[in-house]
Amino acid sequence: MIGKLNHVAIATPDLEKASALYRDTLGAKVSKPEAQPEHGVTTVFVELPGSKVELLAPLGENSPIANFLKRNPEGGVHHLCFEVADIGLARDTLKAKGARVLGDVKLGAHGKPVLFLHPKDFGGVLIELEQA
Repeated sequence: MIGKLNHVAIATPDLEKASALYRDTLGAKVSKPEAQPEHGVTTVFVELPGSKVELLAPLGENSPIANFLKRNPEGGVHHLCFEVADIGLARDTLKAKGARVLGDVKLGAHGKPVLFLHPKDFGGVLIELEQA
């Protein structure tokens, strides 16, 4: 069902510092910060051959990343995102197999439909699926 790894998302308390680390220390191409108010985050994408790293910082008081950073003040891996051919079919198939889907399908940072799967169903890892 799942396709390629689209990105690994890393929550950070300091988006500028994290961006500089990937850009200046590791030599990666790093996008400009982009606010994603519907998701409560500001994102930066680090481009890699065949994949990306998504840096996430809280945007607003109700940001899910703010809660993550309270538990992990230094930041850390937040979720893995895999591509799927058909997000609706993936959702229905996973629900039929007992997986918990968190919320409804939404448009993600790339303007494509996404959904999240409960980490307790996937070995403690929050999974994002993005329609390819």
